Amino acid sequence: MSSRDKILAKVRAGAPGGETKGPGYDDERARTVAARLAGHPRHAVPERARDKTPEERVALLRKWLEMAGGELVEVSGSNAVPGAVTGFLRRHSLPQQVRMGGDARLGAMPWAGEAQLQVVRGRAEPDDMTSVTHALAAVAETATVLVPSGPDNPVTLSFLPENNIVVVCRADVVGPLEDALARLREAHGGAMPRTLNLISGPSRSADVGGIPVLGAHGPKRLCVVVVG
Repeated sequence: MSSRDKILAKVRAGAPGGETKGPGYDDERARTVAARLAGHPRHAVPERARDKTPEERVALLRKWLEMAGGELVEVSGSNAVPGAVTGFLRRHSLPQQVRMGGDARLGAMPWAGEAQLQVVRGRAEPDDMTSVTHALAAVAETATVLVPSGPDNPVTLSFLPENNIVVVCRADVVGPLEDALARLREAHGGAMPRTLNLISGPSRSADVGGIPVLGAHGPKRLCVVVVG
């Protein structure tokens, strides 16, 4: 018996019923765990996130996002997203250049219609000022956007530039986090992406002297563009 086996045997023996359930006890526990993972039981959902219309969910998302220091822009369709991005850059006197990954939904938008806007593809570089990513879902309850990592949305885009613009479809604005996680499981066939970023407002910290500082661990500006 290896040291690992000895340690696990002691853990098993110390578990409730570990010495009395017999040889089949491990199988029973494995079935219990598998059923729990497959069932995805829901916890109690706060009233503010339940039974909301799409309009109410977007209004709730805006409320909590703005309280966190972010901003929300609504556009009628995907063709209007490049204009919304340009408008954000102008409002904040930023260079007319954005970095984005290989997301097909973003790639299909008419970026060429914004003559002064330069779109650069690939993972973020140290001198990038603004990134554009696509969220799988947005949680109205906490103003949180879910951005899975991958070639479509490299994880660096959510952390390295000082400004992050996140595009999300109106139909993907849900009430509680549980609904967003259900969409994640559906989109990825039950598997998890290597990284799932849950972003709730601009990055901030008050660790030093109790003074809030924006952009401490990531973008200091967050703009969510709701499409549809």
